[in-house]
Amino acid sequence: MFLENTVNQKEQFGWIEVICGSMFSGKSEELIRRLKRAKFARQKVEIFTPSVDTRYAEDSVTSHDSNHIRSTPVPAAANIPILADNCDVVGIDEAQFFDDEIIKVCNDLANRGVRVIVAGLDMDYKGNPFGPMPALMATAEYVTKVHAICTRTGNLANYSYRKAKSEALVLLGETEEYEPLSRAAFFKAQLRDKVVKLDVKDVEAIPAESQEKTEDKKT
Repeated sequence: MFLENTVNQKEQFGWIEVICGSMFSGKSEELIRRLKRAKFARQKVEIFTPSVDTRYAEDSVTSHDSNHIRSTPVPAAANIPILADNCDVVGIDEAQFFDDEIIKVCNDLANRGVRVIVAGLDMDYKGNPFGPMPALMATAEYVTKVHAICTRTGNLANYSYRKAKSEALVLLGETEEYEPLSRAAFFKAQLRDKVVKLDVKDVEAIPAESQEKTEDKKT
């Protein structure tokens, strides 16, 4: 379990915490938990989300379990420092949707003495590192990787498998579009998808020369 850092009043620098994982792994839930604890401690807290994420209410971070906390949607990372003036703690959800400017923004805030808590997907639907998340994880003092449960094996899941046919990098969705899978289940699902996409030709459509080579191999 993550334990908050003890604040050294003589130290003027803050730090960065990253919460990452697949979809349905509890990233937003953990972000909300930490932010509510900070509010309970009477710290000044501001939470930001990318305005592109419209799955839930525009003015709140909402987990899949319907837990929520008030937030401010912003169109770009550059808007955050202006709105986070005099904050003790800054929370950022769905960080993978921001541009690379979010990396500098988070480090600048931490250097100003702010505790920055960032949550986001560490991998896209293809299993590749997602946007600015790798750099945020590299520069953070604390990285917490949370896991979902694989819907096919019951093992820990760290991949977000896209069931929808869209190949767009950003596709907002829930259980209808995505499911969390373990490494083994994700690999098998990707392999099956590749087979389905193969354009299998009829024998009649194969050039006669290729058919002859095939027959020669059989004999």
